[in-house]
Amino acid sequence: IDEAELNKAYQALSAENINVLACKLDVTDYSQWEGCVAQTIAKFGKLHMVVNNAGVGGIPGKIERTDHSIWKWVVDVNVMGVLFGTQVATPEIKKHGEGGWIINVASMAGMMGVPYASAYAATKAAVVSMTESWAVELKSHDIHVSALCPAFVKTRIHESTRNKQAKYASNEPRKDFTAEEKARYKKGAARAAAFVESGIAPELLAKRVVEALVTKQQYIFTHPNYKQVAGYRGALLKKAFEDAEQSELVKHLINDDIPML
Repeated sequence: IDEAELNKAYQALSAENINVLACKLDVTDYSQWEGCVAQTIAKFGKLHMVVNNAGVGGIPGKIERTDHSIWKWVVDVNVMGVLFGTQVATPEIKKHGEGGWIINVASMAGMMGVPYASAYAATKAAVVSMTESWAVELKSHDIHVSALCPAFVKTRIHESTRNKQAKYASNEPRKDFTAEEKARYKKGAARAAAFVESGIAPELLAKRVVEALVTKQQYIFTHPNYKQVAGYRGALLKKAFEDAEQSELVKHLINDDIPML
């Protein structure tokens, strides 16, 4: 969406003698996805992979003070953008019959809740679920679908409002923040910037993706130190199932067959 950065990437790739096509793309606009894929087919003849990478962080805040317009923006980019990209690209990948890849960039936030950042966490959890659904649906076409779930990477995700599309210009954050909320937000923004800056390099992330695709990982993790954090959800699920097994209301279902689609 940032045309200046797009041109820089185009020049850098071209300098390496890589055959490249650069298309400006607002991922929330389905017609632009159609145009980008059409240009891809016209130039290269086939499409084998789509990486749904665009994402925004939103603006953190308490649930009772959540700004609906910001949520709409985050959902449009982080969820609908992934849906549109996959929906437009999949028929072209199926068409040549050679298989392919769909990489959906989620986040470690999609594996656990994040206080005061529920819009971001919820949309990344949705991306994980979409990936799980499509992985089964597209397996027979030899299309491998993965959810990339990194922790902190040195990107500018914490500054994503810089690229908020013009069509969301009227959806400005609420202005009636209290002094306490302003102070908390300022402190939170500084912490977010520090966390991002301490993250791994994007180049390392890219190499890790290629490594994981070789072994066809459905979930691609980049930070093994988060195993315990993500495992907390697993422990809660295990406890919840054990509780259901002891429930006088539903324990009779324990040996029932599971319906398969």
